[in-house]
This record gives sequence, C-alpha cells and structure tokens, in this order.
Amino acid sequence: MTDSSTETGVAENRVLNGLIDGYRRFRDSGWNPHRERWARLSEGQQPEVMIVACSDSRVDPSQIFDVDPGEIFVVRNVAALVPPFETSPGHHGVSAALEFAVQVLKVKEIVVMGHGMCGGCKAALTQELHGAEPGQGGFIADWISMLDEARAPVAAEFGTTGRPAEREMEQAAVRVSIENLMTFPCVRHKVKTGELTLRGTFFAISDGVLHLMDKDTGQFAPVT
Repeated sequence: MTDSSTETGVAENRVLNGLIDGYRRFRDSGWNPHRERWARLSEGQQPEVMIVACSDSRVDPSQIFDVDPGEIFVVRNVAALVPPFETSPGHHGVSAALEFAVQVLKVKEIVVMGHGMCGGCKAALTQELHGAEPGQGGFIADWISMLDEARAPVAAEFGTTGRPAEREMEQAAVRVSIENLMTFPCVRHKVKTGELTLRGTFFAISDGVLHLMDKDTGQFAPVT
C-alpha cells in the first residue's frame, strides 16, 4: 500500500521538476540569445498596451498576441473583470494596476480580453456559487456578482446553460469591464482627450479565433 504523503511528494517533485525544466529552456532560448533586450528591460518598462485578461491557464495574452517581454502590461483575474471606480477601504488590486498603467506607464490602449469556456462567466450565469462561504466559493461569487445586472437579459433570452448562453455571458462581461473602465476619472479624461483607447476582444478557445468588439454596437466580429 502506497503512503499518501509519498504520493504527494512525488507529485510535488514532478510539478517542480517540470517548472525547472521550463526555466532551463527559457535560459537557453529566451534569455541568453536576447541579453541586450533583457539589459534594456532591466532599466525600466514602456509598454503601450495594458491587457485585462482571465486567469484561465488556456488564454495567455503574451502567447495569443505573440509579444516579447516588456510589450504588454497584463492584469489577469477571474473572468477578466474590471470593477467600477470606488474609494471604499479595501485592497483594490485591479484598480491599483489600472492606475499604474494609465498614470505612470501612460499606456495608449487598454484591451479587455474575454474568452470562450470561461468558468467565471459560467458561474455568474448559473449562480451555482451564490450564497457560498468565503473560501468555499464565496470570494468567487462576490467577485462575479459584478455581472448580475448583465446576466439578467442573457438568462431571459438564452437561458442559463449551454454554449449559446455562455458565449453571450462571456461577451457581456467584456462590455461590463469596458463600461466600468469609464467610471475611473483618469481613464475617462484620457479617453476624451484621445490619449487612451479602450478595446474589447474575445478569444474563442475552440477555434483559436480572436474577435474585436465594435465600440458603437458592442457586437463582436472575428479578426480575419
């Protein structure tokens, strides 16, 4: 009979070894051949784009947009959500990153990237975590409650299960984040003066196609 602690130790070693192997490949192919670029990056960063993306392991913005280190400033969280501007006490991680990108780095564009098969958006649609205790799903439920208002028309027209409903919820979440971005005074000011542009995008995991949101209609069309 195998001791469970032994199995855990083996699994931990396997995961760590995989990360170390990846680091060694990076040193060989990503760092050593590009030392001049890394030397420049060690002096500071000047990305022109901030991307708000989901924490989902399948949708890495750097890979999807094929960019080098230093080119994009990325914030990832459940469902790629931007909360509305508020000054209540608390730890405002997304707001702090947004403030840094806009006010310090002076990015020219903010891209919100939703994606297909998003677990956070699915949970917002089904409300399966509603009422859960913190640590048992409650933190997620509280976070995705930002989508409650947008959920209502989606559920009314498409129901709360199935890919059509989920896709509508995923794209509605992008629109919510774009709307919330405009509640930040610094963002609103720079958008009005033309110093900053907001864009909504949607990446479909199933076919690998990126969609852009029309700023006037809020509809998404594939990039060809």
